Amino acid sequence: MKKFTLYLLLVVCSYANAQELNLPTWTQYLADNDFVISPTYAGIGDNLKVRANGLTQWVGIKNAPDNQALYADLRIANQSGAGISLYNDSNGNTRQKGMKISFAHHIILDYKSKQYLSFGISYNLNSFRIDIENFEPTEDIPIVDPSIVDDRSMNNNNFDIGILYRFNRFYASFNANNILDKKTDEFSGFEPNKLQNYQLYSGYVFSSNKNKNVEFEPSVFYQLFSSDNRSATDINFKYRKYNRAGDYYWLGASYRFLNDQVLKPLNIGPMAGIMKRNFYFAYSYQITMNELSGFNSGTHSVTIGIDFLQGLSNCACTRGTSFRKHKYNGTNR
Repeated sequence: MKKFTLYLLLVVCSYANAQELNLPTWTQYLADNDFVISPTYAGIGDNLKVRANGLTQWVGIKNAPDNQALYADLRIANQSGAGISLYNDSNGNTRQKGMKISFAHHIILDYKSKQYLSFGISYNLNSFRIDIENFEPTEDIPIVDPSIVDDRSMNNNNFDIGILYRFNRFYASFNANNILDKKTDEFSGFEPNKLQNYQLYSGYVFSSNKNKNVEFEPSVFYQLFSSDNRSATDINFKYRKYNRAGDYYWLGASYRFLNDQVLKPLNIGPMAGIMKRNFYFAYSYQITMNELSGFNSGTHSVTIGIDFLQGLSNCACTRGTSFRKHKYNGTNR
């Protein structure tokens, strides 16, 4: 048990170290909310899109990471969009809250072949805090250092930038998060000053030859952290079916692995969602496949949302990659 406790402590500490200004990216983006990944998606879909997400990681382990976030984006001009993200994140005795304000502009590369290019930028404001009032004596450290007083906190400002290319039903985006180095704080001598992480996200929407109301969407998500060169890849698949009114449900699965352990699963799990009269609900479950699997019941993520203020844009570049987008006012991305 002591070995497990030590292992868990190392995992959580290293996660917290990398977590600051790098919120956990699990399957929230697959809940029809690509804006989670990149500001370039702001305004695509031609409506005001609101998503609230709750993520609980490693259920069953005390003080495991927990995250709540609210995302909203809309088209503000014929070829531009804006969005905002608000989040609250906890991991052990670390807390962070913040927001991202995003802007995106979309242009047409070729109208006939449906090629579009989007550029996006986000301003990030983050507050990071260590709750020292929760520090308790342990068997190895029976007395808490009396010199540790007051919650240790700091505020950070940073930026994300991204680019998105769409060709008919194919899409590929690249995003660089936290492009500025962070000023290290005097109370922690081991924290990294480089918080950049880079993300690639790509997929294709296929329509069924037998049923035009059915779509298949395989996708890949790659994330690299520059501080220690860790990287991971998600392989995803979604099945989506529409009715005549444009409502739909979808089923899917995601498979994550570390890139230095190719195809050895880190997490794997099912997902499902439904859109009914512009109201949205999705749930995903991730099974932990590493040494912590025997001590927790997995990671749970719930997304609820609403789409409204639908309208037709004069620019095709604000329409999404869904095969059904033209018939239903571009509400699907």
